[in-house]
Amino acid sequence: MKQIYKTIATGFGSGYAPLAPGTAGSILACLLLWGATFLIEDFQRLHLFFLGIIIIFTFLGVWAAKKLEKDWGKDPSKVVVDEMVGQWINLLFIPITFQNIILGLIIFRFFDIVKPLGIRSMESCKNGWGVMLDDILAGIYGNIVLQLIGSISGMS
Repeated sequence: MKQIYKTIATGFGSGYAPLAPGTAGSILACLLLWGATFLIEDFQRLHLFFLGIIIIFTFLGVWAAKKLEKDWGKDPSKVVVDEMVGQWINLLFIPITFQNIILGLIIFRFFDIVKPLGIRSMESCKNGWGVMLDDILAGIYGNIVLQLIGSISGMS
């Protein structure tokens, strides 16, 4: 059972990356979203599917982080399921193009690393929620920025 927690928490192993595991988890999330565009071509269906994935992986991430906290400590760098969920939120209802994915990755990682606007305060939540909520908020802020850029530039 512990292997299931580890697989989820580490984003299918991407959290074991020796350098920048959070970025590795974010990149994996982008690749999964990009790959899904080949299976689900309809924009609304794709994003509704990922909304479901976000909800499922949020609760799985909370569960896995809580279970592993005793062994790994609070929010260790190898736990990247939170970055994956945050990255998916960041790109939710954004046209999935290579350019938008790269821009979204940069914007999300900025919010995730710098943690402005109350993001850092989310880390104090208990029972695995602190692990997830800071990245969820970073994803929300990133999505707002991407939506603004899209409305100003006509992003497609």
